[in-house]
Amino acid sequence: MPRQRVRERTSPLIILGRLVTLLFALALIWYGLMTLLLALKVSPSTVNSISGYRTAFDWLSGLSPTKVDGAVTRGIVAGAGVLAFLVFGYLALKQLPRPYLARRTLDLTSDERGEVTVEPRAIERVAEVAAASDPAVIDAHGRYAIDDLSVDLTVRRARGLADTLQDAQRRVVDALEQHELPALPVNVTLAGYDRRHRRELQ
Repeated sequence: MPRQRVRERTSPLIILGRLVTLLFALALIWYGLMTLLLALKVSPSTVNSISGYRTAFDWLSGLSPTKVDGAVTRGIVAGAGVLAFLVFGYLALKQLPRPYLARRTLDLTSDERGEVTVEPRAIERVAEVAAASDPAVIDAHGRYAIDDLSVDLTVRRARGLADTLQDAQRRVVDALEQHELPALPVNVTLAGYDRRHRRELQ
C-alpha cells in the first residue's frame, strides 16, 4: 500500500499565533543581545539608550497599588488582563498540531488502454446522498479514507436514534454496491440533531 502524505491544517488564527510567537522570539533575541553587551562591559547607559531596559525596569518596579487608583482604572486593568489571557490562550490552543492524512483517488481498474479512478469527493457524495435519503436525517457529511468511509449525520430527533444510524449505514453500503464501488467499512457517527427536539436527549 502506498504511503500517504500527512498534512497540517492551516487557518488565519494559526498564522496570527505564529506571528505572535515570532515577535516574542525576536524580543528574547534582542534582549539577549543586550545582556551580551553588558557582559562585554559596554556602558549600561549606552545599552539603556539602545533598548530602554533600565527605564522599563524602573517604571515597572515603581508600580504600587496606589498607582492603580479608582474602581474604573482597576476594572480596565483587570478586563485587559482577562482579555489578553483569553486571546493568547486561544491562539496557543490553535498552535497545537492537528495533522491528517491526505486523501487520494480510488483506483478501480488499470490496463494498457488506461485506468479508471474515482475522486474521493465522488465517493463521499454517494455516501452523503444515500444517508440523507433517510427521512430522519437532516444532513450528512462523508469523509473517505483508504481503509474506510466515515459519515457524520445530523438527525431530526433523538427518538429511534440507533435505528436511524443503522439504516443510514445500510443505505450507504447499498449505494456503494449499486455504483459498483469497492466495499468499505462504513462508520456512521451522530454529529448533531435538530435543536427543536433537543429535550428528547435529556
